[in-house]
Amino acid sequence: MTAKIIDGKVISDFFRAEYKRRVDRLASSGIRPGLAVVIVGDDPASQVYVRNKAKACESIGMYSEVHPLPSTTSQAALTAFVETLNARPEIHGILVQLPLPKGLDDRAVIEAIAAEKDVDGFHYANMGALVIDESPYPPCTPYGVMKMLEYEGITIEGKHAVIIGRSNIVGKPQAMLLLKAGATVTVCHSKTQDLPAFCRSADILVAAVGRPNFVEGHWIKPGAVVIDVGINRLPDGKLCGDVDYHSAAEVASAITPVPGGVGPMTITMLLGNTLHAAEATLPNAVGMETRLA
Repeated sequence: MTAKIIDGKVISDFFRAEYKRRVDRLASSGIRPGLAVVIVGDDPASQVYVRNKAKACESIGMYSEVHPLPSTTSQAALTAFVETLNARPEIHGILVQLPLPKGLDDRAVIEAIAAEKDVDGFHYANMGALVIDESPYPPCTPYGVMKMLEYEGITIEGKHAVIIGRSNIVGKPQAMLLLKAGATVTVCHSKTQDLPAFCRSADILVAAVGRPNFVEGHWIKPGAVVIDVGINRLPDGKLCGDVDYHSAAEVASAITPVPGGVGPMTITMLLGNTLHAAEATLPNAVGMETRLA
C-alpha cells in the first residue's frame, strides 16, 4: 500500500478562495477584516512566521498590521499595548507571536486580548468554550487538521483517533475537536506505556510530539490516516515531521507530508478565525464554517 498524500497547500488554497469570497462580501458592507500581529524581540523564526501571516492576509484582501516591539518591553507595557488594540474597532483579530522573550508571561498576555479578538483561540474563555463544543475560534493548527480531514472526505465518526502529545496548542484542543466530530479519542504522551500498541489501534493517528521521525511505520495500523503536525529541523538543515514518512507511507491509507502538510493550514485557519470575528460585527452575523458539499 502506498498512502495518498494529503496536500496541505491544495487544501489551504481551496479554503482561502472561499474566505476571499467572504471578504469581498464584507467589503460591500464597508468592513475589511483586520488582523494585528505583535512580535516581541528579534527571533528569526518568529519573524518569518509573522511575515507569512501578513502576506496571507493581503492575499485575500484582509488588512494586517505588524507591531514589532523590542525584547526589553515590560509585561506592563506589552499588556497596555494589547489593550490599545482591543479598543480599535477596525482590528478584529489580535495575535501575539509566541514564544515571548524570557521574563514575559505568555498566559497573562493572552488573557489581556479581548476574547472576541483572540483569533488564536487560546484565551481561557475560548478554550473553555471548546470543551463544551461552542468555541467561535478553535486553535488554528488542530482546526486545520479537522478541515483537512473534511476536505479529504475521511470519516471521523465512530473511528478511533490517537493523538501523541497533550499540549494546550495542539494535543488537547485536537482531542476536543475530534470528540465533537464523533471519534473515540485516546491522548498519549511521554508517560504512556507501550505507545506503539496505542498507535497500532488508531484509525486516525495525529502526531504532535516534537521529535523527528519518532513514529515508525510498524507502529501504524494498515490503512490508518496519519496526520503529522510536527516540524523539526535536522542537523543538515532539512525539515522533517514527527513521523518517519517513508515507512509510514507504505502502511497508511493517507498521510500528510512535512513540509507541505498541516503547516499551510494553520495560517489559513487564522484567516478564517479573523474573518469570522469581522463577520460577527454584522447585525446578522454569518457563521464561520466552510462546509463542503
